[in-house]
Amino acid sequence: MRPLAVIGNLSRDLVDGAPPRVGGAPYWSARALRELGAPALVAVKCADFDRRLLAPPVLALGLPVLWLAARSTAAFSFHYEGDRREMTVDELGEAWTPEDISFIGDARWVHVGALARSDFPAETLAELAGGGRQVSFLKLNEEEARVLVGGVDAGALGSLGVPEVLVTLGSRGSLVLADGVLEEIDAEPIEGADPTGAGDAFAAAYLAARSDDQAPVAAAHSATELVARLLRS
Repeated sequence: MRPLAVIGNLSRDLVDGAPPRVGGAPYWSARALRELGAPALVAVKCADFDRRLLAPPVLALGLPVLWLAARSTAAFSFHYEGDRREMTVDELGEAWTPEDISFIGDARWVHVGALARSDFPAETLAELAGGGRQVSFLKLNEEEARVLVGGVDAGALGSLGVPEVLVTLGSRGSLVLADGVLEEIDAEPIEGADPTGAGDAFAAAYLAARSDDQAPVAAAHSATELVARLLRS
């Protein structure tokens, strides 16, 4: 498996009124990669005063972590009713600059875990595209896809101009668009599981599978199975 990197802001999450806990794409992605035994570097940003809360669960995963200083920590509040999620943005994290990603090195596959559009400005994404990297797939949830392109059919998703598009549908599984063909991936509903971070874990597991030369649909099935294991644990 080729070297992987996961980058993004950690977040301070409040889920259904419970005490704050670690969240954000890097954390949930790292959980998936640890479960898979995939070699990866995780790079995160959060404010120094939040490290006492956020660092221990991240470090406990056993992957190498690069910490970057930030003036703010992303923060979200979640409420769930089945598959229906209400999310409030309490605070935005700090944007990543081109200088922030100088550590990427020879990682050919990079999961850019954006929590907000402002996390990765165009100039930072352009820097990431250097060295032969390009946007190979885009992961959206159903709501994001409908807002961006008005639907989840092949024509709408294809208009994004990305080689592979994944749309997560909660307990109903996911959609994979590759080579112009839209495939449905079923998932087994898991009662009572907290779905926070499942989409980020799915994206990281898909990335790992694709980096190991699995085809898009096979990679999506592998990612679905991995997320199910995490939700049961």
